[in-house]
Amino acid sequence: MHSKPILTLEDAKRLAAAADAEARANNWAVVIAIVDDGGHLLYLQRSHDTQFGSVETAIMKANASVAFKRPTKSSEEAVLSGRLIHLALPGVIPAEGGVPVLRDNVVIGGIGVSGVRSAQDGQIALAGVAAL
Repeated sequence: MHSKPILTLEDAKRLAAAADAEARANNWAVVIAIVDDGGHLLYLQRSHDTQFGSVETAIMKANASVAFKRPTKSSEEAVLSGRLIHLALPGVIPAEGGVPVLRDNVVIGGIGVSGVRSAQDGQIALAGVAAL
């Protein structure tokens, strides 16, 4: 019997707590979204003073990182280097802040952060992933 690794709610809370600690350490108000391996929302956290437009953006970043099995930073870099096809791909968010979550080299979910500059969103997301 083969079982695949999964992202549990407890894992999601641990990721979000580590990401939140990084955001708070820098005084950054953000939305942190954690999705499962199907891109479905598992956990969402929003600072009370974060713009609500960042809610869907964080979810979409997390989802894109799972769908394409790579950080959203790769699409941001592609667009910035002139590969505009990334703007036409369904579900792509060409902004740093979405990072896939891996266990045993398998994508088990994703984290998306939105609310500050994209490099800062990415820094927060990576801090979250490092907790797992």
